[in-house]
Amino acid sequence: MADSRDEPLVLGIETSCDETGVGIVRGTTLLADAVASSVDEHARFGGVVPEVASRAHLEAMVPTIERALKEAGVSARDLDGIAVTAGPGLAGALLVGVSAAKAYAYALGKPLYGVNHLASHICVDQLEHGALPEPTMALLVSGGHSSLLLSSDITSDVRPLGATIDDAAGEAFDKIARVLNLGFPGGPVIDRYAREGDPNAIAFPRGLTGPRDPAYDFSFSGLKTAVARWIEAKRAAGEEVPVRDVSASFQEAVVDVLTRKAVRACKDEGVDHLMIGGGVAANSRLRALAQERCEAAGIRLRVPRPKLCTDNGAMVAALGAEMVARNRPASSWDLSADSSLPVTDPHVPGTDHSHDHVHEVSKENLYS
Repeated sequence: MADSRDEPLVLGIETSCDETGVGIVRGTTLLADAVASSVDEHARFGGVVPEVASRAHLEAMVPTIERALKEAGVSARDLDGIAVTAGPGLAGALLVGVSAAKAYAYALGKPLYGVNHLASHICVDQLEHGALPEPTMALLVSGGHSSLLLSSDITSDVRPLGATIDDAAGEAFDKIARVLNLGFPGGPVIDRYAREGDPNAIAFPRGLTGPRDPAYDFSFSGLKTAVARWIEAKRAAGEEVPVRDVSASFQEAVVDVLTRKAVRACKDEGVDHLMIGGGVAANSRLRALAQERCEAAGIRLRVPRPKLCTDNGAMVAALGAEMVARNRPASSWDLSADSSLPVTDPHVPGTDHSHDHVHEVSKENLYS
């Protein structure tokens, strides 16, 4: 049996939105997952403010890296590489992470890997359920993305089958929570209220499910508008809004469409595995309905535990470790953030910056 210490030890940095995530992975084993969230700073605005997020990343970066190294019980000099989310995401927030990763990689003489946020969300499942089957169908649902992706190699081949054409699922959750005065973020609170409501109480629409609609694309803008108007009509009539039933009916409309299209894609592509990731994958009803429909279709469902579904550094480290294990080229020193990096680019390669032109900084206070 191979010594686990022979597997690549990689630190991952994630700053695509409002959470500073730093993870450390050895092969497919998670050693540390440190997160510093600025969600409370955004709550009063009802959504993420890019400048606030960027400043929060600057303040949290070094302490979060130090916490991750301590939790993992390793020295930064032991690392085999440093991975960082290069996109997609908020430009300013991404730049903080990329700059930090480049600084650490250069100072320590380690290879740098700029990776794709969406591909990382898929790869994180390896930390819980082992190596990804090839091919793997992935349904990624979050505040910024609702995508169906087919991956035959998570480090080099991720093919988009469908995506949202307007609001992402998580964005719709946030907006309906705001209309219901439930606060931010909306996903967890709507999930909580929905557990006590009737999902069949109100017949909200299912977007893009007609016979002539795109098979794998999503649209939640119409649903969001329908729910908001229903609530407004109740209030205008002086009636009490049944928050629990509205939450349950809205949530059911979202997860019905998501799971229906995901299972259809698996059948059409002949794939017998479905992986669900992204922040909305923590939703209890999405998990339950996906399990029910996958079992009926003979599809094996893989969903990471909720903490690994939301943005985190562990997912970036997981993809970085896979890059090292498969001898993918490291990124160039001119790596930059790309807020619209396509998922077809799982990582951003470049000239291999081998140690012949990387000089370790010799300082007593640098991680030893």
